[in-house]
This record gives sequence, structure tokens and C-alpha cells, in this order.
Amino acid sequence: MERNKRYGSYDGGSGMKRSRSAMNMSVAQRRRNREITAKAVEQTAPQCIGDLEARGPLQVKNQVIGMLRQHGTGGIVMPDPAFKATDFGAVVIDKNHLNGAPFDMAVVCEILNPEAGKGELRGSIKEVLGDIGNNDVRMLTVLRQFGLSQTFPDKVLKEVEPVAPSLSEEEVNKAIEAGRKDLRDLLTITIDGEDAKDLDDAISLEELSNGNFRLYVHIADVSNYVREGTALDAEAFSRATSVYLVDRVIPMLPPKLSNGICSLNPKADRYTMTCEMLVDREGSTYDGKIYESVIHSDARMSYNECYRILTEPADTDEAEYGPIVPMLSKMKVLAQILKSMRERRGALRFEFPETKVILNDDQTVKEVMPEPTNFVHGIIESFMICANEFVAKTYASMSYPFVYRVHEDPDPIKIARFQSVAKYHGAMGHLSGKIRPADIGRFMDTIGDDDALPVLDQLLLRSMAKARYASECLGHFGLASKYYCHFTSPIRRYPDLMIHRIIKSQLHGENKRSHFQGIVDAAAEQSSEMERNAVDAERASVDIKVCEYMADKVGEHYEGVVSSIIENGCFVMLDSSIEGFVPFRTLSDHYYFDEQRYRAVGARGGAVINIGQHMGVIVENVDTELNRIDFTFEDEFEHAGPRKFAPARGGKYSPVSKPGRKGKGGAPGKFSHKKKFFGGRSGRSGGRGRR
Repeated sequence: MERNKRYGSYDGGSGMKRSRSAMNMSVAQRRRNREITAKAVEQTAPQCIGDLEARGPLQVKNQVIGMLRQHGTGGIVMPDPAFKATDFGAVVIDKNHLNGAPFDMAVVCEILNPEAGKGELRGSIKEVLGDIGNNDVRMLTVLRQFGLSQTFPDKVLKEVEPVAPSLSEEEVNKAIEAGRKDLRDLLTITIDGEDAKDLDDAISLEELSNGNFRLYVHIADVSNYVREGTALDAEAFSRATSVYLVDRVIPMLPPKLSNGICSLNPKADRYTMTCEMLVDREGSTYDGKIYESVIHSDARMSYNECYRILTEPADTDEAEYGPIVPMLSKMKVLAQILKSMRERRGALRFEFPETKVILNDDQTVKEVMPEPTNFVHGIIESFMICANEFVAKTYASMSYPFVYRVHEDPDPIKIARFQSVAKYHGAMGHLSGKIRPADIGRFMDTIGDDDALPVLDQLLLRSMAKARYASECLGHFGLASKYYCHFTSPIRRYPDLMIHRIIKSQLHGENKRSHFQGIVDAAAEQSSEMERNAVDAERASVDIKVCEYMADKVGEHYEGVVSSIIENGCFVMLDSSIEGFVPFRTLSDHYYFDEQRYRAVGARGGAVINIGQHMGVIVENVDTELNRIDFTFEDEFEHAGPRKFAPARGGKYSPVSKPGRKGKGGAPGKFSHKKKFFGGRSGRSGGRGRR
């Protein structure tokens, strides 16, 4: 959620509010601090809507999307809270610029005076999206807000029209004669979610006689079809990433490529780029090579299917899956070796849920839940990280122009602020000087407050730099890796496609260093910006559907965990991963935010609200226009302290008598999620995992 827009001031970088505890400040000092902060924000914020950069691949400029309301003889447009221009206030539409648009509809509004200041914008209605209560209209607003197009230009479609849906034996033989390696007899599988359509990676694995492993990571050779200088390439560069909204995918490439000839579908020949690596029993990649290949996937496996085979083997597995079964067992062993290796070097792990929205056939929400994962997701993730590191190291050692995935060292000031909060929840030790990932890992391992740990993970993540693309190899702090790139998803990420082109050019002996040197910076910058745009769009689509799901649940009781605290209230996350806001003004006492301990304290009664604390909440209000959910605490909170809630039928919760947890936090509960490495593959689960 974009909390700064919906609920008040919020620093998404560090989760902190002020430099001192409000408890120790005079009223005058707090007022002076607010004035200083406001002035600093005013100096850095855009002064008019014309200062805003265009967002999205359609380069939307001087437009807002919002609700058209009647205002005198004309109207006003209230910008959607997810749109960048929200802070500029309502847009006035005179009657001559309504252009026949009906009131109380979602509209696209062009700003006629983009240089005007806040509160002075005037506009003209350009498009009526429809009734905001309509499922498809809500998603149309997201598409317009973030400049996303479900269709491709005619010239792009014309370029892909001649592409055949499959490879002929003749063209495969010609490619092999030209140097492409034939791996069609190598046992190869893909492992994805059941509903995935763009399969861009496949795995082969052999255990060697000395106990080491030969790992093959085969990646769709998208660069064979998306050639530089074409309209198709320009469109892919503009989009830079596929976007995974709740109810649809906005692909980077036309479906004829992404779901067709580029997808590593089973029982079909496909061109690939193969990263073949030798990995020892300690998880070190001691040799390897990258080359063009052709594969023939033996089976399209799913995460759940592989999990069942490895945990609940059936007598029929050998007959049904043949040699795939022992290969899966070897994959599990190697993945554990790689995981242990990353743990030793200090790769960070995080423990918090991602939200999965399950839809009915009519696009209404059936269920909201934490994204389900199992250790098979970790197997594939480990292999992708291994390939990404090997490719990055190979080309960094050649000083070749490249696009790296970088995650820079954290800001010591932000880490110091986080440290003070973590120590309140039991962390021991000290983070100072040149901080290494292993230092943070050891520090986090000392936290004894299991209830607060998932929330502290989120605070830590916000205290660190955001991963981005760059032409310099700056390392990846979260993975504790000196070399890292994104090589494994060229169907859905432009940097991967660019990297494939660079690799193929170098493999073919082409002298194009200067050419690539001139374009890697632009590719890195565009891809970083469009990735942020995609993340915002995906979150906006989730917010819409979550609010839709909760709209008829006003008055219902749930168990929740305090997930964040800001000056004017706190956020509570339910077991479903749905998050709502509890304004302090709804409580009987006056609560102030204690920044150093990241808690709220009642000024008169002394009741304390801590992150990780289990609370009973009631759904107070759901605003489907602002995408905001408000909770209230159970009436007894300020008198009896936190209580544990036991699940009742239908996913609701009813109170049961249970003493609170000793010390910090509330009663123990069910906010428990598997740790995840700070790594992963973009787009695997609805576009998540972008590290």
C-alpha cells in the first residue's frame, strides 16, 4: 500500500518518522521539526504536474485518472490514490470540457495547465472508462494510470506474423551445422506454476563420478527472434518487463512469441542459451561455459507435482516419470548444497508473506491468501541464482559491456535506526563501520521475539537500497554476491534479452564492444524505471481486489498482527496477508509514536502497541475508491491487553481466553512464514521476487 498517500507521512525507506522520540519533545520543538520537514519536502517535490516524469511504456504525460464528480455547472476529477498526480489535488473541469462524460464515472483527464500549482489544475475529459464498480473498469484504471497496453502496434504484429509456431527439422539441422549445440537427447524438464504459459527456463542435472554435479540451465533464446533495430525490439525496450496484474498479464513480447515459439514447451524443439556449470559438493561453481543450444523438454512439471514426488512418492512414479524421479532427488541435494553455501557467505533471508488473490470465473475474488510456496520453488531459485552469478562473473572478468543486477551497500544511518528498533525486540550485537551481509544475518539471528521477526524483516528491507540495473558490476549486497545479473528470463525482462545479445555477439567473435558500450546504460536505466512502474501497477491491482473482497465484511472479527506503526495509527495484517489501518483517533487514549522502539504508547493508560503484537480487530470501513481498509481494535484492548484469537468457521476469528506473551509483543500466534533468500526470478509468481 502507498501509505504516505492514504494514511499520512510515511518513510518507505526506513520506516522512521522523526529523529527523536515524541515523548521527549516539547510542542514547540515538534512544530519546528514539522516546518523543517515540510520545507525540505517542498524543495524536492515536483512543483507542478508538468514536472512529473511520464510513467509507463506509453509515456503518459499530463494526464490523471480518477472519478468525475459534479461541481457547479461543471465537474471535478478526484485522482486515483495510486496515480502520481494525486498530491496535486482535484482537477476542475468546466462544462465545455466535460465532452459529454457522465458524472460518477472513472475517467481519463488531460491537464490543460500542467504548469499550475497544487489546487489550480484544470482539465478536459478524454476518455470515460466506466462505472468504478465494474471489475474490468477498476483494472482499466490501473492500465491507464501506469501506461500499460494490452495490445501491440500493428507494425510489431506484422513483424512477428511470419514466425512459425514450431521449429522444423530442417532449420534445426542448419542451426546445428552453424554451431548450435544439440542437447535434445539430454534429459530436460521445466518446473513452473500450474497456470504459467511463458516457460523461459529448463533444467538438466547430472551427478558426476567424483560426487560433483553438472548443472545445465537452459534459457529461451529470445534474441533469435527479437532482433536489434526492429519495431519489435523498440516495443520490448519500451515495456522492458512483463507486468503481472491480478487478473491478467501485460507481456513484454507478443503472445505468439512469449507463449509460443520462445516458450520451452514440452515435446518440442526450442532454441536456447545454455549455461553449463560444474558445481562441487561445497556449492562452488569451479568451471562452466555458455553457448547456443537446442533442447527438447521431456516434461512440463509443476512445483506441486515435484513436491509430491519428493515428499510422498507413489509406486507408479517410476512408470509415469521414469528417469525424472532420480534427477529430482539430485536436484534437491544440489539445491540444499547451494543454499548452505549462500548461508555461509551471508546471503540475507526474509520472512514475510506475499499476497495471492484467487479469482472466480467472473473475475470476482474467491480468496485472498499468502502466496503458497514449497522447497521446490527454492530448488529452481537456487539454480537460477547460480547461473546468473556465473554469467555475470564471466563477463565482468572480460570487462565486456554488460547489464548487471546490483544491490548496493545499505545506508549506515538507516541501518543504525533499524538497529535501535531491533534491539528493543531482543537483537544483540552492534552493526557499524563497513557492514557485511553476514553481519546483518548474525544480528537478525539473535532476535528472540518470533512474533516481531517478520515485521522486522520488512523494516530491514526498507532500510536497504533497492536493487536496480546498472552497467557497472557493483555487487549484490542482499545475496552477498560480488557478481550478479539477470540472464534467466528474457521472455519477460529486457535486461536478460540484452545480455543474451551481448553473449551471442561475443561468442560469434563480433567486434561490437563500442556498440554495446553505448547502449547498456540506457537499457539499465529504462529497465529499472519500468520495473518500478510494474511493481506499483501490480500492487495497485492487488489493493483493488483485496478491497473488493473485504467490502462485504464490515463488522466481522479477525485476528491480526501489528505490521507497521506510523504517527497517526498502525497497520494490522491478517493471516490472509490482508492489511488494514487502525487510526489512533479511534482509541480512547491518546497514543504517541515512539520512534526509537518503534511502538505506540498510550499517554494516560500506558497501553503499548508493538510490531508483531497479536490483536483482535473488527473491519470498520472499506473504501473501494481509495483502496483503503480501516480496522478498529476489540473494545477490551486498552483495558485487558492483547489476547489470542482462535479460528472459527469461514476464516473468521472469535476471542478465547489466553494470557499475553511475556515481555514484548502480544500472545503467540500464527504469523509464521518460511524464510526466503534475497534472490529469485522476476515474474515467476505474478512478477514477484525481483531481486
